[in-house]
Amino acid sequence: MSLLLFAEVLLEAVFLSVDPYMRLLSKIHMKEGGVMIGEQVAKVIQSKNPAFPVGSHVVSDSGWRTHTLSDGTGLTPILPEWPKDVSLSLALGAIGMPGLTAVYGIEDVLGLKEGETLLVNAAAGAVGSVVGQIAKIKGCKVVGSAGSDAKVVFLKELGFDEVFNYKTVGSLEEALRKASPEGYDCFFENVGGSSSFIVLQQMKNFGRIAVCGSISTYNDSEPQTGPYSFFTVILKQLKMEGFIYSRWQHKNHETLKRLLAWVKEGKLQCREHVTKGFENMPAAFMGMLQGENTGKAVVAV
Repeated sequence: MSLLLFAEVLLEAVFLSVDPYMRLLSKIHMKEGGVMIGEQVAKVIQSKNPAFPVGSHVVSDSGWRTHTLSDGTGLTPILPEWPKDVSLSLALGAIGMPGLTAVYGIEDVLGLKEGETLLVNAAAGAVGSVVGQIAKIKGCKVVGSAGSDAKVVFLKELGFDEVFNYKTVGSLEEALRKASPEGYDCFFENVGGSSSFIVLQQMKNFGRIAVCGSISTYNDSEPQTGPYSFFTVILKQLKMEGFIYSRWQHKNHETLKRLLAWVKEGKLQCREHVTKGFENMPAAFMGMLQGENTGKAVVAV
């Protein structure tokens, strides 16, 4: 006999996500003993809510739990046209929050145009790998920066025009100039730190910068205090804008359908780094922050 109240559903986690933002926001919003934040794809195993029948799947902000009791608030049903041969884990990656972040950063923040040159760092990650592919769909030149030779190979397979390993290049400035001697129209920023200010010197006049993340600073015990290249921003008349994908959540459904269509058409390839076992969530999270993953890092329960 079900003990659920009216409109309640019982969820069972199938895939859980580990993302860089969790490191930052957990320091700000969490207290010791709380449930770690994060998204998951979950299966409805009991329901008294007609909007979420037993056997259906949803994306939920339930955090690091195997089971969650929900009144249905904040649950996002998996798209009804989701193909059976596409893993539901992609709802945490290219057809989920990272994909939405990539689209809104490119279209709503940068306003990327055909023929322009885009630079994206952490390019082999969950967001960066989608950013580069969407930019290619839009007819742009794409330069990517990644942290291993294997990731460089992966990004070239995705169609990036130029890729370099930032850990092995002698000079980041020279690597950027070699990859695009004419400079960069747009920069999709995922890393932060001092390297980003080297990029500013390579931007074209009136260049645009979308600040999505700052993963290089998330483990800092003290906030970074510079350098600040405001003079470069002024001289080049650059536009720099920070953003969070939820600003455009009213467009999420249609944007997810676009992302799914690109996957089905073969225009958007999705690499995942899958860790098995709920008990391995901490190891998967720490590994992601250390750059062990290529593409989206997920945990399969």
